[in-house]
Amino acid sequence: MPTYRLDLAYDGSRFYGYARQPNVRTVQGELEAALAPHTGSAETSVAGRTDKGVHATEQIVSFRCASLDTAYVKRSLNSRLAPEIAVHELVEVSDDFHARFSATGRAYRYRIRNAEVHDPLSAASVWTVVEPLDVDAMNIAAAVVIGEHDFTAFCRRLEDRSLIREVFWARWRRKGDRIDLSIGARSFCHQMVRSIVALCVEVGRGNVEATDVAGILESLDRRHAKGVAPPHGLALVAVAYDDEPLPRPSWVATTS
Repeated sequence: MPTYRLDLAYDGSRFYGYARQPNVRTVQGELEAALAPHTGSAETSVAGRTDKGVHATEQIVSFRCASLDTAYVKRSLNSRLAPEIAVHELVEVSDDFHARFSATGRAYRYRIRNAEVHDPLSAASVWTVVEPLDVDAMNIAAAVVIGEHDFTAFCRRLEDRSLIREVFWARWRRKGDRIDLSIGARSFCHQMVRSIVALCVEVGRGNVEATDVAGILESLDRRHAKGVAPPHGLALVAVAYDDEPLPRPSWVATTS
């Protein structure tokens, strides 16, 4: 049977995460229900299992089934799926392609509004932080996580697996009252990005010294981190495969 790659985006606000769960609304559950008339009971694999409330502008799914008219199925999916989910591409790929295991990099964005009042129109995708934030200090903190490290202090351990990860870049940018983090790695462990964000925000508030971040990372003790940032500010924005470079914003230095 042929293998297919599906590229989609979704607003995670109304979903209990990507992965299928009983009795709650999930992206995988709705996607597979919309696929079922065309693929039967085909199982899907995904590049990143986003948590409840986390968004994606580029999520990659793969599955195997009998031959499809991809243009027709793409139109069908977008007519069946809720408006919170959009399928951008559906193509046949090589049989060895796997959305998760073939991925060579993933990039996330975390978005903060640094203002006294929240913006109702972006409240579902931006974390409003009232206290003034020092972005220069936040970038000193973010630079500490670049490279290969054991991220035990920043990850929720779900299985007995290594939490060593290599971060390609991590950079904050302020534009008006908007502060964005761009971070890229081959893969991330559970809650890693949101934990890094939470600590950087505490540095930006002046509650933690940027020079203390290395010690927190090296402690391998989750109790030393500063919790996790809310999920709704986070979005999966890019996934790379094979030899293609992982896209990064133009304002992130390529030497990071």
